[in-house]
Amino acid sequence: MIGFWILAGLFAIVATAILGRALFTGPDDAATTADYDMQVYRDQLKELDRDVGRGVIGAEEAERAKVEISRRLLDADRKAQAGELAGKAPRGATIAALALSGAAILGGGFWLYADMGAPGYWDMPLKARFEAAEIARETRASQAEIEATLPDWAGPPAEAPADYLELVDKLRTAVAERPGEVQGQLLVAQHEAALGNYVAAHEAMARAIDLKGPNASAEEYSQYADLLALAAGGEISPEAEAAIDAALALNPRDHVARYYAGLLHAQTGRPDLAFPIWRDLLEGSDPSEPWVPPIMAQIRQLAALAGEDYTPPQLESRVPGLSAGDIAAAENQTPEERAERLETLVATLMQRLANDGGTAADWARLIEGLGVLGDTARAAAIWSEAQTVFAGRPDDLAQIDAAAASAGLDGAGPALAGPTAEDMEAAAGMEAEDRAAMIEGMVSRLYDTLTEEGGTPERWAQLFNALAVQGDAARAQSAWEAAQAAFEGDPATLDALRPAALAAGATE
Repeated sequence: MIGFWILAGLFAIVATAILGRALFTGPDDAATTADYDMQVYRDQLKELDRDVGRGVIGAEEAERAKVEISRRLLDADRKAQAGELAGKAPRGATIAALALSGAAILGGGFWLYADMGAPGYWDMPLKARFEAAEIARETRASQAEIEATLPDWAGPPAEAPADYLELVDKLRTAVAERPGEVQGQLLVAQHEAALGNYVAAHEAMARAIDLKGPNASAEEYSQYADLLALAAGGEISPEAEAAIDAALALNPRDHVARYYAGLLHAQTGRPDLAFPIWRDLLEGSDPSEPWVPPIMAQIRQLAALAGEDYTPPQLESRVPGLSAGDIAAAENQTPEERAERLETLVATLMQRLANDGGTAADWARLIEGLGVLGDTARAAAIWSEAQTVFAGRPDDLAQIDAAAASAGLDGAGPALAGPTAEDMEAAAGMEAEDRAAMIEGMVSRLYDTLTEEGGTPERWAQLFNALAVQGDAARAQSAWEAAQAAFEGDPATLDALRPAALAAGATE
């Protein structure tokens, strides 16, 4: 401790000595004060130009600053021309100023450290820091204690429809009468979360997991951890940690659980453990996934705290889809090859979602792909499963519902104007060539219907997606011209359809 005060005193004395030298010697004998000021202003103008070039400062703000600096430069120049040199202050005043400065540096520094620092606090080597972090983790507040410090639920959002709220009330009553039904508890958790009532949502999810026992899935545990974190304002309680551990025990690659595991370590003073978890999760994620933005916002600082020099990657979509190269290659493929390619894309995406999970955009692509293939039975099953996976996420559900509508699952008719149940049954035993012919027939029927009779924007988007898969740029161009005529007075719809049409090979 004595050594610390000696070093602090020496630094204060050195700072005072530097200040005293400046006070007693004044400006360089070779330059007047005016000449010195002029040089400073010239340097400021150069620095301002560099800031404008780097985009650090706006052009308008830079112009105002340049006018002010130029005014001062001209004033200094006038003083130099008139021979107005800077005079030294009286020696007595200089000595008084130095004494006051020294007292402020020495006395003020001591007072600030005594008031805001930690006199007598021991140095903390790495091992001691880890031990302190572990104590903080073990003694952190429980879920109930955290929730007790937060405001109570304010009620459903003002925009929630009255009939929906009535249905939720009926659901609560029915589940209260039959508390042993797992599906009822899952539904309550889903709809309470949708209304922002996260405490009720995680309580219902806890009951569902308890009822399922060893059959509870990793996804259900990670969803439970998510609800606990939301109810606690983002804090990871011991109860949430237990849910995270359970999810990772069942599926070590569960994305949501891995995100919250990293957040737990960051909150409890272990950036060295949090950083590698978030780095691996980030580098294996699609940029559209919901945990990517919060990780990107914090991982540089987290890496610095962990002693790592890390630059986040520029993420590109890893979801199987239709790149410009895919579409160009498809133009030279036979109908059978195009159909087989689409089936491969759909199968790959389905396998990826089954193994690793995915975003709402992934699920939407899968539903749309199955719609193009005419596999409405599987598309409906995927849609139903997505309702549970994305429970409590209205924006994600809206995206998935739009894909279901595009695939013909909204009651507007079967996807691609078919197939019937008999078609599906027959397709099961078809050869690849026959299935390709069936898909071509459905695309042709949809094309004929829309270009001759018109249809909803969703059906037009479905047609362009199907033509993109087939690489049929000629029909895409014709369909785009028909769509422009059909929605001539609706520029918003045309703007929404344009990307799909251009991806299919149409031109403006």
